[in-house]
Amino acid sequence: MKTYTMTFPLLTRDCDQQSAWRPGSILQAMQEAGAAHSNVIGAGRTDLALRNIAWVLTRIEVEMDRYPKIGETVSVETFPAPVRRWFFPRYFMIRDSRDAEIGRAASLWVLLDLTSRHMVKPDEIAALMPDNSDLPAPLGLPRSVSEVSGTLQAESFKARYTDLDANRHVNNTRYVDWACDALGIPAMDEYELARFTVNYEMEIRPGDTVRTELRRLDRDFSYSGFVGDARHFDIGGVLRPRA
Repeated sequence: MKTYTMTFPLLTRDCDQQSAWRPGSILQAMQEAGAAHSNVIGAGRTDLALRNIAWVLTRIEVEMDRYPKIGETVSVETFPAPVRRWFFPRYFMIRDSRDAEIGRAASLWVLLDLTSRHMVKPDEIAALMPDNSDLPAPLGLPRSVSEVSGTLQAESFKARYTDLDANRHVNNTRYVDWACDALGIPAMDEYELARFTVNYEMEIRPGDTVRTELRRLDRDFSYSGFVGDARHFDIGGVLRPRA
């Protein structure tokens, strides 16, 4: 299968205080669609576990034209692109019930050895990928996040039970939840994320104390996380007024 599509209704658990699809939940839906497609082509979690490896997201960029609300039906279409050295690009298109495209995303994944926690050469898994060289990308590859020069807002907390996934590290979807929490309820009542990019530098593991830095300048923001002196992630985004 060159592409894979998952369709589902938006439930209350997927949405925020404005009844709109939460950014973190959007990432969860894309993660599930990508995982389902990987299962179909023989590169899913169970298949990789036999090799003691797992998929790890390194970068993702998401653009949303409109945030659907509770009760709407949405579909997520996904496909992988040709491997770039150690990196597996995967793209996503989000459509509403009228088949109108309302969002899109580009992501880069690597293979992680679950014992050494180091990257694994892609050759064997790359051979399982369909030839999608003819499919146009809906978005350019994810960019590096630049730090905004706004006022610093810092806090510290430990990685918690609900942050973790089956790979025993903070799940990729949780970082955007943290950023939205840091932006705060008044900001998220007034604005939505028109675009956001996440760069995952190093994994965060159970019990790690995370120090975060939020900077906001008008509608631009950056949000970074550190464990000790080591930078572990960066998020950058643009806010727009809610419709």
